[in-house]
Amino acid sequence: MTDRISKDQRSRNMSAVRSRGNASTELALVKIFRKEKINGWNRHKKIVGIRPDFVFLKPRVAVFVHGCFWHGCRWHGEIPVSNRKFWQKKIDANKIRDLAVRKKLKGAGWKVLYLWEHEIKGDCGVILDKIQRVVI
Repeated sequence: MTDRISKDQRSRNMSAVRSRGNASTELALVKIFRKEKINGWNRHKKIVGIRPDFVFLKPRVAVFVHGCFWHGCRWHGEIPVSNRKFWQKKIDANKIRDLAVRKKLKGAGWKVLYLWEHEIKGDCGVILDKIQRVVI
């Protein structure tokens, strides 16, 4: 299926997507943290030259919230039909960067936790289990 809007319009649309403060990922997780009274986290705190989405300082845990599209979720990360090579290259680069970030943080003694957009949209029990295993 071809794209219904022009290449220039698609470019403008995609460049408007925010990398921080995204309502379907980060802000949704903030709501879960507050509702479940999970404390001790900071947003975008720089550690070893990296700014994870959330940082728990005491237990040294860095939390990243990955959007299914941008980070190539195996269940929901569909590559667009239009400009397929570009998007595949972009998402592959994101995955490579994610691995490098993980390696750097682990090397500095941090635990790294990834949460997916689809997990946040679903049953928050999955997220709470993951966080409790690593943070508490």
